Amino acid sequence: MTQTQLLPVLPLDDDVVLPGMVVPFDLAEQDTRDAVESAQAKAPGVASLPGIRSAAGKAEVLIVPRIDGELAEVGTVATVERIGRIPGGSSAALVRGTRRALVGSPADGPGDARWVHAEPAVELPVGERTRELAAEFKSVVISLLQQRGVWQMLDAVQQLDDPSAIADLAGNAPYLTTEQKLELLRTLDVTARLETALETGRAYLAELKVNDTIRKDVEQDMEKQQKEFLLRRQLEAIRKELGELDGSADQDNYRARVESADLPEHVRKAALAEVDKLERTSEQSPEAGWIRTWLDTVLDIPWQVRTTDVHDIAGAREVLDADHAGLDDVKERIIEYLAVRQRRAEALLTAEAPSGTAESTVGGRHGGAVLALAGPPGVGKTSLGESIAKAMGRKFVRVALGGIRDEAEIRGHRRTYVGALPGRIVRAIKEAGSMNPVVLLDEVDKVGADYRGDPTAALLEVLDPEQNHTFRDHYLEVELDLSDVVFLATANALETIPGPLLDRMELVTLDGYTEHEKVTIGRDHLLPRELERAGLAEGDVTFTDAALSRIAAEYTREAGVRNLNRTIAKVLRKVATRVALNEATLPLTVGVPELEGYLGRPRHVPESSLPAGEQRTATPGVATGLAVTGAGGDVLYVEASLADAETGGTGLTLTGQLGDVMKESAQIALSYLRSRGAELELPVGDLKERGVHVHVPAGAVPKDGPSAGVTMTTALASLLSGRLVRADVAMTGEVSLTGRVLPIGGVKQKLLAAHRAGMRTVIIPQRNEPDLDDVPGEILAELDVHPVSSVREVLDLALEPASTRLAHAA
Repeated sequence: MTQTQLLPVLPLDDDVVLPGMVVPFDLAEQDTRDAVESAQAKAPGVASLPGIRSAAGKAEVLIVPRIDGELAEVGTVATVERIGRIPGGSSAALVRGTRRALVGSPADGPGDARWVHAEPAVELPVGERTRELAAEFKSVVISLLQQRGVWQMLDAVQQLDDPSAIADLAGNAPYLTTEQKLELLRTLDVTARLETALETGRAYLAELKVNDTIRKDVEQDMEKQQKEFLLRRQLEAIRKELGELDGSADQDNYRARVESADLPEHVRKAALAEVDKLERTSEQSPEAGWIRTWLDTVLDIPWQVRTTDVHDIAGAREVLDADHAGLDDVKERIIEYLAVRQRRAEALLTAEAPSGTAESTVGGRHGGAVLALAGPPGVGKTSLGESIAKAMGRKFVRVALGGIRDEAEIRGHRRTYVGALPGRIVRAIKEAGSMNPVVLLDEVDKVGADYRGDPTAALLEVLDPEQNHTFRDHYLEVELDLSDVVFLATANALETIPGPLLDRMELVTLDGYTEHEKVTIGRDHLLPRELERAGLAEGDVTFTDAALSRIAAEYTREAGVRNLNRTIAKVLRKVATRVALNEATLPLTVGVPELEGYLGRPRHVPESSLPAGEQRTATPGVATGLAVTGAGGDVLYVEASLADAETGGTGLTLTGQLGDVMKESAQIALSYLRSRGAELELPVGDLKERGVHVHVPAGAVPKDGPSAGVTMTTALASLLSGRLVRADVAMTGEVSLTGRVLPIGGVKQKLLAAHRAGMRTVIIPQRNEPDLDDVPGEILAELDVHPVSSVREVLDLALEPASTRLAHAA
């Protein structure tokens, strides 16, 4: 259009039509219908509106955007391409924008439309930059059309070369607002129009790429979630069908199991939190297995299960007497322990009855001290724990601590570790099935420590009644009340137990059995059990008391009854073999004469029963002492000899793997005799001029302790005086530089050892006389015990008279 043209106005609300756009208009709107009819009336050779679908001459309208009721100053001249009906049945006109025009002054024309003078809009000339921008925008439009799959329009766009037409393609962009399209319509500079269109097109293309990436990621996640959801549903259905067969349909429904379980409130909250985490966790994640294991462990712990205590003290005494012979002092202490628990439980019931909370607190936090059963092997420490549990009516669990070095064995492992497990305390309660069992911590003296921690330090909280009601296992990470658990501990040697741990326990010492008690145990307890193990009936084999006594004295000689049990089993095996070979018939009796046929000659012949010339003390310089070892009391011999100064030197030589304390005892004995020997009528000159050698057999066994002081002094005095030490005398006591005999420990164990070795006289320190109250009366009746306070008294009792020495010399 090169000159002003009179055209009807087709107002367009909230939209803009640019040149090159093909847009349908609904003729149901009055303004649109008036504009199209007026244009047809003016166009030469065009038929009337009704029934017209196409014509050779095309009518033109001026499409002007109407913004807020006002017509814009610029519009688009468009031709009416076709008139017809759309699928909905209404009439519509298809118009095509051809060129820009400025809205001029109003004019008169045919029809009811508004007519204006359309003045030509002259565009600025294009240059090389304009063509470059047109090529770039054309590629952007092609990319957008390819993404949308509009292939017909793509062909048309690829044929365009006019930069102005290419710029006007932005009118079809759905991402442009009406204001942005109107700005493009008003812009006559093709370069500026292309720059604006290119900027918005690139931004929209980048946004499409981001949205497409997000959409693909979301679709992939949704497909994965839908797939997992479907597989889980199928898995649940399969498990449900399988559960109907094996009765485990509800095993994996952890939420229902937790809600139906009788758990403390703080444990329930922690368990439900883990269930929530499990439900959010993928089945393929390893964390799901860890959570299930933790939930199974928590649900298996008997949080609210408690057995009812039996407060029958007389019945408890009967149980202990039936299970154990002897050990009267130990039984008495256990009965006292149970009696105090009964009184405290009754006091709590009386005090808490009004509040209605007694049921949850009875038995808790009133356990008193933790009993530590200490003694040599085979004296019945573990079986005593079982008897205590039986007497109380509680479950019994044994926790073996020997050799553990990892603190996690007590407190449990952190769940972050592969293969994590709760500690042995939690596992013991789980095994017992109640929150108030009797837990025996066996071999607590053999717990070690290394870089993984100190298990004995972890036991401090377990055994402390002021702390263990809030014990927290590293695996469970919820508080566990251990205050109602009765803890017992066993140990062979107290020296290896740390002081703070020993401080939390009350020591009950099991020193060993007398020979009479061993006979009773062998007859009433060991023999019936071994008969059953050997496949023999009760009464098939009987042992006489004399035979059992000789086995205990000469074949085993131990503090406990473990070797006695093995020896009885050995005899029964030989009896069963002879019966199978038709060499013997049942029933039979094993007496003293038959023992050598089954067991051979005795292994432990008492020193005092040997002929006088064969006894160790038959030579001056040998004395019999008493000691306490991990296996109970035992006798040891101290030998002393003098060497010539020319050949053996003048110093003190000590052999026999002696500890520092024992070495000091030998030096003290030598110093005392050098300074006070003249008062004792001993030739002390030999001690100054000749070397002294002290040896303590057996040389392969380490030995230490102060109680061999009087024995070493007696051996040296015997050596110097030439007087023999009485073969039936054993002694113990620490010696000082002034010749005082100082108290020692383990008197009961030492006297039992002296009795087993066949000694008749025992010398102990004067200040240890109160310890004789713990020694069984039958032992004291067979021993002549002399409490002494000085070395002179020891020598008077231990050394034979000088006349005897002369007789031996003769």
